[in-house]
Amino acid sequence: MAFPESIKRFKFVHWIYNVLHYRELKHNRQAYKKYGIKKPLFSSISSKDFPDKTSRAWFDTGHSRNLAPTHSDFNSFSPEIREQLLSWSDNGFLKLPHYFSDETTEAVNQDIDRLLLEGKLHFTNGNKLMFANRISPPVKDIANDEGLLKLLGFILDKPVMSFQTINFLKGSNQRAHSDSIHMTTYPLGYLIAAWIALEDMSTDNGPLFYYPGSHRLPYLLNSDFNEGETFLSLGRKKYTDYEDVLEDLLEKENFKSETFIAKKGDVFIWHANLVHGGSPILNPNLSRKSMVIHYYARDVIKYHEITERPSLLESD
Repeated sequence: MAFPESIKRFKFVHWIYNVLHYRELKHNRQAYKKYGIKKPLFSSISSKDFPDKTSRAWFDTGHSRNLAPTHSDFNSFSPEIREQLLSWSDNGFLKLPHYFSDETTEAVNQDIDRLLLEGKLHFTNGNKLMFANRISPPVKDIANDEGLLKLLGFILDKPVMSFQTINFLKGSNQRAHSDSIHMTTYPLGYLIAAWIALEDMSTDNGPLFYYPGSHRLPYLLNSDFNEGETFLSLGRKKYTDYEDVLEDLLEKENFKSETFIAKKGDVFIWHANLVHGGSPILNPNLSRKSMVIHYYARDVIKYHEITERPSLLESD
């Protein structure tokens, strides 16, 4: 069901949509009970419904250099991964060179082309191909890769589940942002993402950029940039206002960006609050095939702060 943009600001529109997709909201039932949320599963939910804005993820409550070696699975990872895990609390990201084979990544590229040709996958928000994992076996295989799930679960100290995939054929051109404004958890800190290069990157095709250590910034939530919210309507500010506030904060705190010139099959894993985006595309004739997968920890409340909607999750 599609609603005109002019009425999406009104919360009742989302309530109707949620009721129609009630089965996909049941994942929050136990978490609502666990954290004392006495609201219908279909109603709006946001950070104002929770008592704190603090991450409880273990590498945020203590330093990974001290905590990681105490976990029974730590020595099961390669020395290169172990060293990056020790620095997670400082950096907020890991890099896995050529984690996926050319055969695996090319299978994804070919299946995305097929789904586009057959009209089973469509661009949204300009250049995003959403939720291919629901209809593409090669994409689903990557999203459920056992080694990746183990590593992500280790970082959060909780089992994780894939929520969505986003495929790109071109650079995203996204301004600096944190995923936590889009896909939010309570307690905070229990989202994590894996970005996969599906071809070699260059400085010309709009590579990924990120701000090392920016995950340690306070989580920016609706109350930090928006205003005018009521019981029936969302606040008046737009997403660009959030981007402006974040940009000013990065400048004030003197964070410097880095660019990831990835090779095909490389994986970049980032913290829920790590600030990142897509560099300008210097050569519009170049593709930038890539895929990001967002994972939630299983036993937390899962929602979307900016639209105040509970997340819709298919049963797995």
